[in-house]
Amino acid sequence: MAERFQAPRGTFDVLPAESAARARLYVAAAQIFARAGYERIETPVFEDTEVFARGVGGSTDIVRKEMFTFEDQGGRSLTLRPEATAGICRAYVSEGMHRLAQPVRLWWYGPLFRHERPQAGRFRQFTQLDGEAIGSDSPLVDAELIVLLDELLRELGVPGLKLRLGSLGSLSARAAYGEELRAYLHAHEAELSADVRERIDENPLRAFDSKHEGTAAVMASAPTMLERLEGEDAEHFAAVRGLLERAGVAYDVDARLVRGLDYYTRTVFEFHCDRLGAQSQIAGGGRYDGLIELLGGPPTPACGWAAGIERILLALDEEAPAAAPGVFVAAGDEQRARALALVIQLRRSGLRAELDLAGRSLKGQMKQADRVGARSTVILDEDGPARVRDMQSGEQRELDLSRAVEELAR
Repeated sequence: MAERFQAPRGTFDVLPAESAARARLYVAAAQIFARAGYERIETPVFEDTEVFARGVGGSTDIVRKEMFTFEDQGGRSLTLRPEATAGICRAYVSEGMHRLAQPVRLWWYGPLFRHERPQAGRFRQFTQLDGEAIGSDSPLVDAELIVLLDELLRELGVPGLKLRLGSLGSLSARAAYGEELRAYLHAHEAELSADVRERIDENPLRAFDSKHEGTAAVMASAPTMLERLEGEDAEHFAAVRGLLERAGVAYDVDARLVRGLDYYTRTVFEFHCDRLGAQSQIAGGGRYDGLIELLGGPPTPACGWAAGIERILLALDEEAPAAAPGVFVAAGDEQRARALALVIQLRRSGLRAELDLAGRSLKGQMKQADRVGARSTVILDEDGPARVRDMQSGEQRELDLSRAVEELAR
């Protein structure tokens, strides 16, 4: 017997029963984005490695440990996309989208790849939904994106939602704060984890994310960027908070929220679901005003978020039922071609219709119609006129095939 293969570790197969729930999520997102004027963008599954090394940040775990990078036949270093925003910004620059009316509102959906330790709702191939607005530094952009994400998660019915909100300040303010934080961390270096000690000079903010007990104790008393906000940074954060309050979106201010990517500036936020325990984050994002310039474009403010599809589905803990056919057409052996013609006619009129493709007897086809949950079954046999049966009541009546679409739609 030939060897049976499984999906590679950290990946998964999406079966029909599960795909229905994913389709519901996708349709809900597409409708919410369309109402807000956001347009769909697609980017390549792999990019030049430098797009992520430069855009995401060389000190991040993504770049240091988690990217799937390979060399092509021409000796070029390519990477399966570990996140979407850097690729979207690369497209903004390379496709000249700065010449469009600003901000450019975009949304994205697709698979991403990271060499992480697989666990519930986290995989090495995972699916993500992104909303991005590029080309405006207005706090209205931050608020609109957060409200859109809040609307989507609530429309889907995600339970126990909590929004955490913070600010990292502008790039210049963060640089000054970074010096203060480095000095603090060096003063407590002996209490920190080895990983945090390695990155004190390169990216001290990562210390806020550490689960190491000693590091967490040190960071509990560390100065925060939120405490150092002033001038336009403080005004921007206050404006975002005010807009969210007017929109009726509740939030908790979190001074230690730093996110996992280097490109964030000013507003940062995360949505958490208490049903998921310690790994409770299902979506998050923030402003990234310096990323376009890092990728070779002009200085361009931007803001966006990402939502993990598998995390959302885990929080919902449900499988949407597959749509049942409205009409099943059962036919005797001599009537199967006629059945296919009728099914095609019904489908072209907008009705969902199925027929038997497995050579079942007429009795077996009626059982199959019941099994798939058809509302009505058209019966075409060699004896007598066509009939239609109501599968709930069992009532049957003759059917004029010349008026089949009209009658079955009714």
